[in-house]
Amino acid sequence: IPNLKAYDPAFSYEIAVIIHDGLKRMYIDNEDIFYYLTVENENYIHPEIPDNVTEKILKGMYLFKEFNNKGKIKIQLLGCGTILREMIAAAEVLNKEYNIDSNVWSVTSFNELRKDGMKTERKNLLHPGEKPEKSYVEKCLEKRDGPIIAASDYIRSFADQIRPYISKPFY
Repeated sequence: IPNLKAYDPAFSYEIAVIIHDGLKRMYIDNEDIFYYLTVENENYIHPEIPDNVTEKILKGMYLFKEFNNKGKIKIQLLGCGTILREMIAAAEVLNKEYNIDSNVWSVTSFNELRKDGMKTERKNLLHPGEKPEKSYVEKCLEKRDGPIIAASDYIRSFADQIRPYISKPFY
């Protein structure tokens, strides 16, 4: 559905950013779009909004936290919705007990990442003589070391939407 903006935020500030964008685009700009937000009813502490993430939240993902212990191994952990908290916990265990560094990414929308990837693919296909552009997810992960592990509350194919735009091992 091209005019659907579907999000699965983990924290209250992500919800606020998405709702603010929706109100502006639907009621002020009068765009013909609608939003679908998945929110859970679990009680947990919500952190403050990090600097410079508003646009990234709307694009579909942003780097939430880096766990650097100068380990020899590094991985990228992508978490969607309340599962992001499990990815943060996994990163802490990997860092403290196994000396494995990681980056934890909050994926607010695998759908928006997929749409951006498809748009980028189409542009590159229609302009073969130009330098190929990279999708947003490619730009986020291209200079990051290690395999990518994605988790959400949905079926496996949900996170697989971004697989075509990733050049690293993806699980």
